[in-house]
Amino acid sequence: MASHCVRAAATADATAPGRDRPDTPVGAGTLALASSLVVLFLASANAPSPLYQRYEAAWHASALIGTAAFATYAATVIVGLLWLDRLPERFGRRAVLLACVGGQVIALALFAVAGSFLAIIVGRAVQGLASGAAFGTLSALMIESDEERGPIAGAASPGTGSGIGALLSGLLIQFAPGPTHTVYLVLASVLLAQGVLVLRLLPDTGRRPGPVLSLRPRIAVPPHARAAFLGSAPVVFAVWGLSGFYAALSPALFRTLAPGAAGWQSALPLFTLLGTATVTTVALRRVGGRAVTVAGLFLTLAGLGVTLAALAAGSVGLYLTASSIAGMGYGSGFQGPVRMVTAGASDRDRPALMAAVFVVAYLGLGAAAIVPGALTSEGIALTRVAAGLALVLAILSAAALVAVLRVTRKVGSDAD
Repeated sequence: MASHCVRAAATADATAPGRDRPDTPVGAGTLALASSLVVLFLASANAPSPLYQRYEAAWHASALIGTAAFATYAATVIVGLLWLDRLPERFGRRAVLLACVGGQVIALALFAVAGSFLAIIVGRAVQGLASGAAFGTLSALMIESDEERGPIAGAASPGTGSGIGALLSGLLIQFAPGPTHTVYLVLASVLLAQGVLVLRLLPDTGRRPGPVLSLRPRIAVPPHARAAFLGSAPVVFAVWGLSGFYAALSPALFRTLAPGAAGWQSALPLFTLLGTATVTTVALRRVGGRAVTVAGLFLTLAGLGVTLAALAAGSVGLYLTASSIAGMGYGSGFQGPVRMVTAGASDRDRPALMAAVFVVAYLGLGAAAIVPGALTSEGIALTRVAAGLALVLAILSAAALVAVLRVTRKVGSDAD
């Protein structure tokens, strides 16, 4: 989840005259470190979700607590993508990544000691800013360490992290002591270990004088990538909207369809979606970007259709089948656009270009997760909200299919 996840970015230090690429170690170790950090960041982002019902009961809070927390996270990720992506050129990659890891640990600590809704909101804001500021640098490391496998790892890592976070949280809540503390402490411990690896493995890249922040967002689509971006943006919005649908509604839908199931099992639809997405991303790594994108949209439409059938039939088995099909759509429907947009992009262009991709992604994710929460809080039946959102996403996916076929025809085989 979204998805999610994928970016090919070079540090802004690469934009300095006479530099094509920052001093970055090349190899499997760097790729593994960068992708594992994305996995952990997304796992941490999904860890609080299964606990929102407990928080609501303990604090006598509104059912909108989860919606508000997710809205805070999505908004601050976008802020980080737009306004904090310049930090590596000012302070160096290693320093920024260490700060982002520290921000994630602080957010998890706030969740672990939370005694009110305010602590959750503040933690979500810190988490979102740290994620948004780090994604560009992590994506750059993946691409620079391995230009063939880097984009694949970038596309697979977000879904892997989101799926692990949802399932791990559900299992620890069900079976471990201190359900509102354990999952956060486990993730914080792993992140601290990753911080040590960042300190030891990454060089201290060059720094440039200049303002720390800029009121001008760091987002741009170079002329050669505009056609591919225009064709890909609706796809990214739709498939990340699909992941937002599952993040927001799948636990409650599963409990509705299988009221006697164990609590941790409510994470199965989201885990199935994201696990299937990861497998699909790897399996289709050698297929052309345009073909993968088109296949992803067809699979997304099929998954949404089976979801509607599952809701109508009240079948949990059919719902899990729909999750698998939709996961194949999400995995291929995100990998394809990333490869199309980054094809031929220079190291200099990648940070701002991929910031644009992720802004579209989080807009889709946020809209699909926030709107249902607001509707269900008004008393509209969950299954009706889910069916309505599935129909909207199906329409968006069909429109995206038309757009990608029309626009990428102009780009030609270069996108592949």
